[in-house]
Amino acid sequence: MKFFANLHNNPQAWLLLAFSALVFEGCALYFQYILNLEPCIMCIYQRVAVFGVLFAGIIGFIGSDNIVTRTLAFLTWGVSAIWGLIIALEHVEMQTSTMSFLFSCEVVPNFPSWAPLHEWLPSIFAATGDCGKISWEFLGYSMPQWMVVVFAAYSLIWLVVTASCLKVNKKL
Repeated sequence: MKFFANLHNNPQAWLLLAFSALVFEGCALYFQYILNLEPCIMCIYQRVAVFGVLFAGIIGFIGSDNIVTRTLAFLTWGVSAIWGLIIALEHVEMQTSTMSFLFSCEVVPNFPSWAPLHEWLPSIFAATGDCGKISWEFLGYSMPQWMVVVFAAYSLIWLVVTASCLKVNKKL
């Protein structure tokens, strides 16, 4: 338990978190531009959540010795991981439900007016695919199903590290 509780002070642990998210972003761009798989709106939202984890890792790396910065990094990590998991689960439901005709995908991302990412960086945040279409599988699982695994892992690790920090600090 103490091992997990001490990770928040370790800049290399935060860097590893950021690096893992960077790898997933690189994979997404590989799938989009090399394998020509068009991302749907749900894919774009999941991409934003992975960027959130990436930024959390960078924030934690820069400020691992400052409690305010670390708290911001933890909050960003937790919100991004859990939001990404919710979006990925919803995306899986869209693709696998027998009632899939009830689901519809937006065409334009619903980003805040002060941060229209799809306009600023359309090569990364523009949605061109269909949410219900399964165009890639690995070991029998679609991209959104693999993203459920990724976000569940990020969420579980976040929960373990956060709980460990709270438990160890409570004993002190």
